[in-house]
Amino acid sequence: MEIRTRFAPSPTGYLHIGGLRTALYAYLFAKKNGGKFILRIEDTDRERLVDEASEIIYRTLKDTGLIYDEGPDVGGEYGPYIQSERKDIYRDYAEELVRRGAAYYCFCTKERLSGLRTECEAKGEQFKYDKHCLSLTPEEVRAKVAAGEPYVIRQNIPTEGETTYSDMVYGDVTVPNSDMEDNILLKSDGYPTYNLANVVDDHLMKITHVIRGIEYLSSTPKYNLLYEAMEWDVPEYIHLPPVMRDKHAKLSKRHGDASYEDFVEKGFLSGAILNYIALLGWSPSDNQEIFTLPELVDAFDVSGISKSPAIFDVEKLKWMNAEYIRALSEEQFIEMAMPYFGQVIDPEKFDLPLITRLIQPRLEVMTEIPDKLRFLSKLPDYDISLYSHKKMKVTPESALVYLEAAYPVLRDLPDFTETMIHDSMMELVEKLGVKNGQLLYPLRVAVSGTPVTPGGAIEIAYLLGKHETLSRLETGIAKLKDALQ
Repeated sequence: MEIRTRFAPSPTGYLHIGGLRTALYAYLFAKKNGGKFILRIEDTDRERLVDEASEIIYRTLKDTGLIYDEGPDVGGEYGPYIQSERKDIYRDYAEELVRRGAAYYCFCTKERLSGLRTECEAKGEQFKYDKHCLSLTPEEVRAKVAAGEPYVIRQNIPTEGETTYSDMVYGDVTVPNSDMEDNILLKSDGYPTYNLANVVDDHLMKITHVIRGIEYLSSTPKYNLLYEAMEWDVPEYIHLPPVMRDKHAKLSKRHGDASYEDFVEKGFLSGAILNYIALLGWSPSDNQEIFTLPELVDAFDVSGISKSPAIFDVEKLKWMNAEYIRALSEEQFIEMAMPYFGQVIDPEKFDLPLITRLIQPRLEVMTEIPDKLRFLSKLPDYDISLYSHKKMKVTPESALVYLEAAYPVLRDLPDFTETMIHDSMMELVEKLGVKNGQLLYPLRVAVSGTPVTPGGAIEIAYLLGKHETLSRLETGIAKLKDALQ
């Protein structure tokens, strides 16, 4: 038997982290077992649709390497893969369920249902449809349909007994039939609800393993009743623990928690995001934390999926992202960093390999690049108190002496190379009889306007070039003279 899994998101916005994890696990399970991974768009909730959301889903899966074998934009044997394009299929199966006694027509008005809900609330009871229309005879149903009365088709769930199924993570799950409601299968507009569409599509697309969030754990028995009514094979189930914002609240797209694209915009690398969410609710058999996607395929096993909620730790994601940034080659880093470089400097005017060597080891997210390089485009306004450094034994008075000594040396260099700058400053340190930091610290402040920079005074001076370096030194000397007079 060929293993077939699916990811079936609703196109209601950006792909949420929990949804991406579901897609990842479905992909990993299929590929680990030599099977197929299918993308299906479940767009039957027409009121919540967001324009271009499907394109975002396609793009996100491809960006992360979760390449699906069948889907709306790649085709396949069991299409169409968009539920709104399968509308007529669902009606046929809904009517077949009616013929088999597993569903029935319901003509109840909104007013009646609202009144029933009010009655339940007054009694302190949870609202549940009362099977009012189940008693209609076939002749009465035909007459109402012929008269044009609006209707839905509801599932006919037994009122007694219980339904049990086995989940590959949570084991046997049993739900009393009395706890389940006669949910709507086919809406009055002819569109199916998830309750019908997911069962029909999973059967027709030959899905063998359904991987989805724990929110479906207790509702799966009602889907299995439909499988049984149609005499179809029931798929295996793998329900996933929730991803939590903290100990009390789930991550939620509706509550504004970050989506995959949000994290990309914040400077996180695609590979790091995917690697991190793989570990949200799943543990490898060893202590490995950094995985490529092929390595995840090899390591993935359902037995490693936890029953406990996973807490999304942004700081841990930052740590992992920093590891991914450091692992980039110089060429890869420069290519990815170019949009960030362009925000603050003209990349053509700077030594990008040197900048890369200075900042790449110091980044957690790529969006930190502009702030780390902003001083290169313009000397920030700064206070001379920056020239005070107790550990370096530097004061504004001594800084002025050292800067005035460094200025002519740098001015007279025949070639303003990194090596020339370094050697000339080391000679000056020896001549002044001071420690390296006593000269280089005030020099760094003068050329950068900040006490903390990627790289030291020598690298910064080289990046700025001779003219800009001397100009900034003149500014620093003038600041100190004005303040010390």
